[in-house]
Amino acid sequence: GALALAVPIAVTAAPETYTIDPIHSFPHFAVDHLGVTTIWGRFDRMAGKFTIDRAAKKGALDLAIESASVSTGDSDRGARPRSRDNHLRSADFFNVAEFPRMTYKAAEVTFSGDTPAAVAGQLTLLGVTRPVTLKIERWVCKDHPFSKKPMCGGEASAVLKRTDFGMKYGVPAVGDEIRLYVGFEGYKD
Repeated sequence: GALALAVPIAVTAAPETYTIDPIHSFPHFAVDHLGVTTIWGRFDRMAGKFTIDRAAKKGALDLAIESASVSTGDSDRGARPRSRDNHLRSADFFNVAEFPRMTYKAAEVTFSGDTPAAVAGQLTLLGVTRPVTLKIERWVCKDHPFSKKPMCGGEASAVLKRTDFGMKYGVPAVGDEIRLYVGFEGYKD
């Protein structure tokens, strides 16, 4: 009898797809500046989907980040030729005129028990695609407390070298190593 009850549950387990909530999901980054301080920034526009199959311990992630949405809190140029944010949008850094978006695509998820622990994928930045693994540091699935819609989200991080993608301006004064942090929430489709 117990086996008969378990079979329908196993059969109904299937991949679930979630759409990233752009209001509550942002990639942040940190870079060393002149060996004196850390400059923090974020991208204000990100969209995408993730799929998770808890029974099969599989998943996928597809993100698009608008490069021009970079913000470091310095958008007013004052007496300078340009603000830091405008400089970051230039060909010296993100070259948003030629490369308006970055993408991250992954189909390899490592689980720790029933929880995703890492996502191995490909980041495309400045037309260059390289492997980047996101370590999932927080993962929660529950119904949204107000809308009652099923949601999953959390936080992930990675470290990468910007020169691997051809972004060489200012190295080594402006650090090569980028610490990436992504806070994300997604609603079940």
